[in-house]
Parts: sequence; structure tokens; C-alpha cells
Amino acid sequence: MWFKNLFKLMSHDMAIDLGTANTVVYVRGRGVVLNEPSVVAIETENGIQRVRAVGDDAKLMMGKTPDAIQAIRPLRDGVIADIDVAEQMIKHFIQKVHGPRRFPRWPEIVICVPSGSTKVERRAIRDAASNAGASQVWLIEEPMAAAIGADMPVTEAIGSMVVDIGGGTTEVAVLSLRGLAYTTSVRTGGDKMDEAISSYVRRNHNLLIGEATAERIKKEVGVALMPADGKGQTIHIKGRDLVNGVPKEIAINQGQLAEALSEPVGTIVEGVRIALENTAPELAADIVDQGIVLTGGGALLEGIDEVLRRETGLPVTIAEDPLTCVALGTGRALEEEIFRGVLTTG
Repeated sequence: MWFKNLFKLMSHDMAIDLGTANTVVYVRGRGVVLNEPSVVAIETENGIQRVRAVGDDAKLMMGKTPDAIQAIRPLRDGVIADIDVAEQMIKHFIQKVHGPRRFPRWPEIVICVPSGSTKVERRAIRDAASNAGASQVWLIEEPMAAAIGADMPVTEAIGSMVVDIGGGTTEVAVLSLRGLAYTTSVRTGGDKMDEAISSYVRRNHNLLIGEATAERIKKEVGVALMPADGKGQTIHIKGRDLVNGVPKEIAINQGQLAEALSEPVGTIVEGVRIALENTAPELAADIVDQGIVLTGGGALLEGIDEVLRRETGLPVTIAEDPLTCVALGTGRALEEEIFRGVLTTG
């Protein structure tokens, strides 16, 4: 194995936030170098499958592919649903980060996993990274990575609460002394919000919209809290009329979107409430002072911090860079000796 160690010196150790919606790659000494959608476009020709595009290029194809090409999201609810496609995606991102090289690469890789993932799901993630060319694979639990990335005092004897709202799951955790004192994983996140918007539009306007359109609506005008005037901003959306079967454009306002998103937002609030109910009294006392920190793409939904503030009565803040928070924390766990204790092999 001496030659593997020799090539490893020329390799870039990396931390990967393998998310349901986006994959963020952090390289030792360089920071975040890649942030692309977790989408792979597979082309089938004469019964043989090959990767046509990965990341940004593949996402542009979603919902617009001919029969021979299929745009796949290999992760669902924060865990690998299609291990072969996930392996291809990880391999592609490793190669993209390293650039063209003549020699093999064996980087050390740290990957974050949902706290509620099973041993089988964790093994699938570890195997996918090993097969993609990793020399050593470490795992870190997502809420711990989010807390480290948000500069929370995870190594001290102080209770901290983090709520990481990702694409597939919402991780709620109470942390202290480099460990998770309590954690719960709610299988609701950005994807469920997109589905809620699609369902609402279909049910109330007889309009069928795609996944990408629902996501765009959520990002542009999505709100968790009903606007003061009950309407707020208005956005025009296009889709297929379910009655006549022809393309159609309608207007929808923020009040309607708040109504559409009330169920997934309510599920997240319930997850936070359950975590608070199960927190030890001394840690609960610390959380009153420290408050709750929101991370993940879902934290960018307008008004979600205010909803949690009203429901819990606690101070709620949004991390400085919620989208890359988990990747930054995973990267710090790779680089800084003080956090090495939070890494596991399975």
C-alpha cells in the first residue's frame, strides 16, 4: 500500500455535505470549492447506461428529458436511494475538485449523515465514497457538523440547540461536550415544501406544475408566516391546465403560499417542540440563554425564524451562511484536531 500513501500526498482531503438537494465540497486548506445540485442525468443507449451530466448541467434537464435520458436524484430524505448513481456522482465531484491528473487519487473524505440514518444507510454512504476512490471515509452527524459550522460552543459544557432544515430532512439536536445530548430527525424539509406548493396549486387552481417551478416559487416568494394584509407579494406561474390540457398562467400570492406551506412548517415546529420536551433541565436552562440556531437551505424561508420564536418563546437566529454551514462544519472537523472526536467510521 506504500504507493497509495505516496499518491495520497498529492491528493486533496475533502469534506462532503452529501445533501438531498445540493452537494457541497470542502477541500482541506481551500474551503468550499464546489456547490452543485445532487442530480445525475443518465443516458441509455443500446441498453448501456452512461452518465450524461452531473450537478448544474443535470438539474437543467429535470422534467425536460427525452425517453433515452433520465435525470435522477440519487438521495432521498437525506440518504442514498440509488447507490450506483450516487457513486458516479461522488466520483464526478472528486474528479472535478482534483482536476485532470494522470495518477490515481486517494483522498481522505469526511461525509455528513442524518442523525436518524440506520447502519445500513450509513454503510451505503461509506461504500459509495470508498468505491469512488477514498482512502479513508469518516462520518459525522449532520446536526453536529451544522453546529460546528455555525460557531456554536459544541466542545464546552454548554447546551446548544441547532435546527438544520435540509432538502430531505430536518435535524433537530441539543449538543454539549462534543456529543448529541438529544437528537431527532424529521423527514420533512425543502422537498416536502415543494410538494406542498405543487399540491396546493393543483388542488385550488387545477394547474399542474413541475418540481423546478415549485422550488423557484418557494425561493422567490415563499413565506412561513401569513402576511399582515393576508396577501403580500404576487407571482405569476405557468403550468398545464388539468381541465383543458393546455398551458396556462395564473397568479398566486404569499398568503396562499403561507397556507400551502403551513403543514410542512408545522411538522418542523413539532419536531423542535418534541426535542425541547426531551431536553434535560440543565441543558434547557442553557438553551433559554443561547437560543436556537437555524441552518440549512430551509432556514432561508422567509418568516420561519419568527414562527419558531412565537411557538417556543425562545430567541431564534439564522446562521451566517446557512447553505454551506454543514459543509464548513464538516471541513473544520477534518482540519481541526479539537473536533476529531466527533468523527466515526460507521
